Amino acid sequence: MGLEAPDDATVYRINARQAVVLTVDFFPPIVDDPYDYGAIAAANAMSDVYAMGGEVALALNLAAFPADLPSRVIGEILRGGAEKVAEAGAVIAGGHTVIDNEPKYGLSVLGLIHPKQVLTKAGARPGDAVFLTKPLGTGIITSASKARRARQSHLEAAVESMKALNRHPSHIVREVGARCLTDITGFGLLGHACEMADAGGVGLRIRVGAVPVLPGAREYAAQGIVTGGDARNREHFGAKVRFADGIDRATNRVLFDPQTSGGLLFAVPPERAADVEQQFAASGLAVWHIGEAIEGEGIEVVP
Repeated sequence: MGLEAPDDATVYRINARQAVVLTVDFFPPIVDDPYDYGAIAAANAMSDVYAMGGEVALALNLAAFPADLPSRVIGEILRGGAEKVAEAGAVIAGGHTVIDNEPKYGLSVLGLIHPKQVLTKAGARPGDAVFLTKPLGTGIITSASKARRARQSHLEAAVESMKALNRHPSHIVREVGARCLTDITGFGLLGHACEMADAGGVGLRIRVGAVPVLPGAREYAAQGIVTGGDARNREHFGAKVRFADGIDRATNRVLFDPQTSGGLLFAVPPERAADVEQQFAASGLAVWHIGEAIEGEGIEVVP
């Protein structure tokens, strides 16, 4: 599984029982705290392995730091990444660093999976229940923070959400027999939902009232605070999305908002929907039933 399908990571089959999952991701700081930045970047990079149903085994640091960046700051970034990888039960086995004027950090990640257990964006069928595991709004809130307009409590909630691993949610998704799976990152909920709909040859109906949103995200969106990715997502996916009357502009912006280390989006047969909610609740994890797959194509957003 590689370039022929727009999935989250490459999968290479070694034999009938073993395959490796490979991905890479890195980006400039989105928060001021260096430890949090490192942890978020690591969680985000590992998420694509979980989005294929795999388990992370090894990671390599990818770093670009200014020559005058204090060693204490560099150490905190790397510590944040290392502790998040350790939390995933994996190992950082080295990496590579270059000098650059703008800091950048992330991981190349190697995961393991059985070839018959790979989950992709394809597979949803009409009637399937669609679930999301994290609230939206990280792009809007971090943009508000950069503009010094975000409340500290709102930023802290966004940081904790971004630092949360998708590892155990991915375990549950496999156990309940999900038909398809992806994670919500730069294309936002609507962009990644479009990918899932296109790959499965179905439409998706999203009930906006059921979609979780981080505290403050709608408030800042109403003030016009968005990321640059908002416009790109609208340009690329907007023609595939149909909004019902009465959905306000702020909510519209949240749905297109690019996410960093967002949650998992997956579909299960309707008879397994109750199992999803029960297993997530038993594990102390949040999950939201945000819609269903339907006949047709594209995305319907309804109240």
